[in-house]
Parts: sequence; structure tokens; C-alpha cells
Amino acid sequence: MALKEESQERNETEERNQTEKCQDVMAGKKSCSFPQTRKREARKLKVQMRVHIEERPFTCQLCGSSYSQKQTLNKHLKLHTITRKRSTCKPCGRSYVSKKSIKSHMKVHNAENLFPCFQCGKNFSQKEGLHGHMRIHTVDGPFTCKQCGKKISRRQTFDGHMRIHTGEKPFICPHCGKSFRLKNKLKIHLRLHTGENLHSCTLCGKTFTANSHLMAHMRVHTGEKSHTCKLCGKGFIANSHLTIHMRVHTGERPHTCERCDKTFKHKKSLHYHMRIHSGETCFTCHVCETSFADMIRLKNHVQNHIGEKPHMCHHCGKSFTSKGNVKIHMRVHTGEKPFTCSQCGKSFTVKGNLTLHMRVHTGEKPYKCDQCGKSFKTKGHLDIHMRIHTGEKPYKCDQCDMSFTYYISLKQHLQTHSG
Repeated sequence: MALKEESQERNETEERNQTEKCQDVMAGKKSCSFPQTRKREARKLKVQMRVHIEERPFTCQLCGSSYSQKQTLNKHLKLHTITRKRSTCKPCGRSYVSKKSIKSHMKVHNAENLFPCFQCGKNFSQKEGLHGHMRIHTVDGPFTCKQCGKKISRRQTFDGHMRIHTGEKPFICPHCGKSFRLKNKLKIHLRLHTGENLHSCTLCGKTFTANSHLMAHMRVHTGEKSHTCKLCGKGFIANSHLTIHMRVHTGERPHTCERCDKTFKHKKSLHYHMRIHSGETCFTCHVCETSFADMIRLKNHVQNHIGEKPHMCHHCGKSFTSKGNVKIHMRVHTGEKPFTCSQCGKSFTVKGNLTLHMRVHTGEKPYKCDQCGKSFKTKGHLDIHMRIHTGEKPYKCDQCDMSFTYYISLKQHLQTHSG
């Protein structure tokens, strides 16, 4: 028994020494002086280590795909030189070159021989996929984002995730200069320039870089809304639309302005908001030349000029320039006041009114007169005050042509005509 333990200990020591030597070879500290068989083992170990650290030194010059082994790259290059019919998955629209790949993918839809995660219930068609996924449930990561706490199982995915926080987009299209956070997104985008593997809609002719995007687009024509909100029953064409909609129920506003800490549900809303700080106004009214940060506000403004109010309240018949204004107006009929002051409990129908009300408690007066230094709670009060300096008197009496600075002064004056 002692001899067996001694032999096992000797084998383990030899294995450990061999691994250390191989690691030294890979680091370039030593030259490999093993017999030929040991050299092969060292090469195998070097390739295997690339899998763990996700090093992919062999890159396809045609599409940018990277691989850990040269022979895998050579197999991939055949896809560019040989025209092969792609097999398409009917349930989800994804396409594959090899029958083996689509057979493995179909397990996801058929629930056949799947490898389930016993911690979260997610299924995988391949054992390797489950093995990589299980890293998410480990105590330390292996890759944990220090900024948002998200745990990620793959190094490559982790690097791509970190670019969300840094804003880095290192993958640049050589044709149009557009940049991307992920290499795969650039790869798909390049199809727009090359025309390779574009998928066309037979009904409207619109083209897409991915077949899955075409399948999602087809729901616009069919009216199919397969993604349903479990809380309100509203249906959506795409899962991404449902994800954004859920923020209505959860109140989540993940996009934050770094300058004023204002939060938004949509990334596009934050993008438009940033123009307020930069002073950028891209959309200008052709009638009065007033500029706006986004197209929606410009459209609503133009309707004021043409007198168009296409959105009507079904309770009282009042019309509005935008659908959002109808929604706010409906609170008059329902009595809903969703914005409540945390200090005194007073409620408001519009968030802007709550913001103004909070200045009663804080004493904040952000609008300052640049001529006399007096401050005001609202911009409207500052505009009225400025008439003292400019001498403007916009309120005219239609009976004697006298003008007044304030509307209340005009009302008092009219009483002198009525006796």
C-alpha cells in the first residue's frame, strides 16, 4: 500500500514539474529540451492554454474571425472559397453552413438531449456551452465587472461588456468609418458594403444583413406579436421591444446623464438630452427658425404653425398636437396624479410641476437676471421680469391703445372703460 502511494506521489510530482516546464516554454523563459513526444505534449498544452485564456492569434483576413488553432482557421477559409448551400432553421431563421451545426442547433427547439443548468434552468445544446455558463454561478466570477457587478463567463464577452462603460468602439468599418463595440457587429455591418449574404423581404424589398433580422421584420407585415408582457398583456414584435417596455412597470432608467444625473429609459433619449448641454440643435423649423434637439419636438412644434392637432381626447373632444399630450390630458378625467412630493405629499399630474414645486422646499431659484441679479424659480417669471428692463408692454387695450407690462394691469384698466 505504501509502495502504491509512493508511486502515485512520484507521478504527481513529475506531472507538476512537466507542466511548470511547459509554462516556462510558453512564456519564452526556456527552450524546449524534452524528447520529441514531450515536445508534442508541450505544443498541445500551449494550444489548450489558449482555450482557457481565450487567446486567438489566427485571424481570417476576409471577415475578421479569430481562432486558437491554425488548422481551424484553414477549415474556416474553405467557407469563403467554396460556395455551399446554407441550411436555415425554420423556427428562428438562423442559418448554418454545415449539417452538423444545424443539427446541434435544432436541439434547442426540440428539447432533445439538452444539457440543463440545475441552478437557473437554462438549457444548452452542447456540453461545452453548459460548462462555460456554469462560471456565472461560481462565487467569484470568473469575470466580474467592478462598475455594475455583472458576472461574465468568457473573457472575450467581458472585454466587450467593459466597452459599454468606457464607450470604446475599436472596430471601425474601412468603407464608411462607422465604429462598433463588438467585432461581430462590424462583421454583420460589412455585408451592407459587400452585398454578401443579404436577406431581402419579398413583400417590401427591404434588405437585412442577418436572416434573423428578416424574420423579425416579417412580423411587421403579418402583425404577429409573439413577445407578450406578463404584467399588462401588451404584445411586441421583438424581444428587445419587450425589454424596453418592462421599464414602464419596473421604473428602471438605466441611461444616466453624466452632467446633471438625469436618467432615461432609452439610450436615444439620453443622446438627444446631451444636446441640451452641448447646445447642439440639429432640427430647425422652416417657419420661425426655432431649433430643437430632436425630430419629435420639431414635428410637434410645426403642428402649432399649421394648426394641425390630430390626437383627440375621446372624453371631451379636445385635440392635441402629440399623443403624449393626450396621455397627460387624460389625467384630468381620471384624476391620476402620479408625481408625489416626498416632503409634503402633494401630488401632480405632470413631472415638470413637481420639479417646480420642489423649489418651494429647497428655495432654489435657478433663473437669474443678468442685468440686476434678481433670481426666480421659473423661466416664465424671469421673462416677465425682463420687461422692466426692456420696456416691453405686450398687453394692449383695444379701446384706447394703452399698453401694459402685465396682463393683470390690463384687466384692471379695462374696468375703467366699463364704468
